[in-house]
Amino acid sequence: MMEPFLSDRDALATSLMVVNPNTNPRVTANIRAEVARVILPSTQALVVNPAAGPFSIETEADRDAAETHVLALLRDAMTARHDGYVLAAFDDIGLAGARTLLRAPVVGAVEAGIAAARAMARRFTVVTTVSGALPGIRRQFARHGVAQMATARAADIGVAEAANGGGAAIEKLVQAIDAAVRSDGAEAILLGSGGLTGSADILRRHVGIPVIDAVLAAVKLAEGLVALSPRALAREPAAD
Repeated sequence: MMEPFLSDRDALATSLMVVNPNTNPRVTANIRAEVARVILPSTQALVVNPAAGPFSIETEADRDAAETHVLALLRDAMTARHDGYVLAAFDDIGLAGARTLLRAPVVGAVEAGIAAARAMARRFTVVTTVSGALPGIRRQFARHGVAQMATARAADIGVAEAANGGGAAIEKLVQAIDAAVRSDGAEAILLGSGGLTGSADILRRHVGIPVIDAVLAAVKLAEGLVALSPRALAREPAAD
């Protein structure tokens, strides 16, 4: 079968779809602004959230509710044939289903963030928003083989509060990072929530170690994977 013809412009341009799995427009807007700042000029990124589902994902019930809406959104977007997809939450919400559904690279913030952190430090700490997220994050450590080099701490701020920013939220995050450095021996911090996207630059001014945004790590990994993947296949619809 002949491969579809791609113009020079199509061959150079990269189209990404970035999905915030909650329905908080402030989180989506923060992610959109940060993604626009880090992608290449030749990359176009559509940053969206489902029309329905949890406003914040802070419990297992929230996670389960969000997954259905994330997969429905991806299914509806298949005709756009993006070159790569990013799931912008520190959880594998919809990841397995999305990889079954789509024929383009699908990158989750967990795996991308962990890969970045372990490349930069011998020990790292994931700093997240609420304590309810910690058991799931620790399960991810075991799944990705980093349980011996990673710890997790919550700043005890809600996802919405984190997305709104402000001095009180930053202060709590800095306190969590300081505890990670003193007590856990952390050499890098991985921000473990989409609600924290946009906070890394501010936090770096207050701490002396690298602060990694997991969502942006996923975006850059997806961008790189597109360059390594057969673009013609990525632009064909998946088989029924």
